Amino acid sequence: MHVDGESNLRQALSSLPGDTRALLEEHRFDAELLIDLVRRMKRGELSNHVGGSIEPPSDSDLVDLPAAGSSAYAHFVTKGEAALASGQCALVVLAGGMATRMGGVVKALVEALPGRSFLDLRLAEQRHLTQRYGAVPPLWLMTSDATKGGIEAALGTRRDGYHIATFTQGLSARVTAEGELFREEDGSASLHAPGHGDLPDALRASGLLERFIDQGGRYLLVTNLDNLGGGLDPLLIGLHFEQGRPVTCEVVDKLGSDRGGIPVRLDGRPVILEEFRIPGSFDPGVVRVFNVNSFAFDAKALESLAFDWTYFKVEKTVGQRKAVQFERLINEVTFHLDTTYLRVPRQGEGARFLPVKDHAELEERRPEISLIARARGMLAG
Repeated sequence: MHVDGESNLRQALSSLPGDTRALLEEHRFDAELLIDLVRRMKRGELSNHVGGSIEPPSDSDLVDLPAAGSSAYAHFVTKGEAALASGQCALVVLAGGMATRMGGVVKALVEALPGRSFLDLRLAEQRHLTQRYGAVPPLWLMTSDATKGGIEAALGTRRDGYHIATFTQGLSARVTAEGELFREEDGSASLHAPGHGDLPDALRASGLLERFIDQGGRYLLVTNLDNLGGGLDPLLIGLHFEQGRPVTCEVVDKLGSDRGGIPVRLDGRPVILEEFRIPGSFDPGVVRVFNVNSFAFDAKALESLAFDWTYFKVEKTVGQRKAVQFERLINEVTFHLDTTYLRVPRQGEGARFLPVKDHAELEERRPEISLIARARGMLAG
């Protein structure tokens, strides 16, 4: 980036109103990182595509669940139930972003079923697991500046700071294609949440992860708020421990033209790649499974995770104008931690993938959500 352009951006950031600077500081904004990313963008050094040799995953890269009634199934369930009963498991729900997908309403507070919001169902699931196993599995929600207030108000006094807790993802500022600070129509800086790759840093900063480990916690399941299929399941918990890898990534079979992050071999290593990262020389359609953005982590491996994250250039339309923001993705952990790629069902009572992007999809999925909610104890009591 030209020195004058860099100086302009630095000056614009330092001249932000005090309340904006305080908000950014509260959300761990790194001005020097943004300036460096813009500098690299202007030099043409940022590329969303990976380099290296890409191949489809081998058959041995994908693990299937054991058949119900098998000895392996019973073994994993027993192991998972013991972990739940001893308080070794926690659920981390990704509930951040900018609350734009459902008409500006915080998705956690949308009624997934009549009279029951997504948040209500998550809380009911926690109560069910507590009653069944005798230990409270912590429920932590990663919020953003846009979702924090609504979620915390809805939780009220139930939010005790550990068994039910929130922590915030980061906040950054958009820029123009020329590298200047992008401003809203009213002249204020245009802020954004920089992606769910914030999770490891945000969780460590909250202190929750350290406390969990100190109390014997071992297993963290991270899943999207709207995917009510993603929850603490003794079968999957036991399988994760048995596999012995620090990460388990859930994948499902593609239906029709499904698209999403896929497991591939990059220079021989199994990783998850979003399709926008894949160069045109590889056809992602040949891989017939994709990642549902649910990951199980060994708590200690997540706490000690340290690497230089890749930030991706993302173009956004804000009002009628184009802006640039930089994001990172949680699935990049697969580049640095050995990962089990577990194929899970997407239909029936055992479905692990029920995404809800907007109101239309919610209406279509309500029968499936009701089936899952009853099977997982979300409608009990």
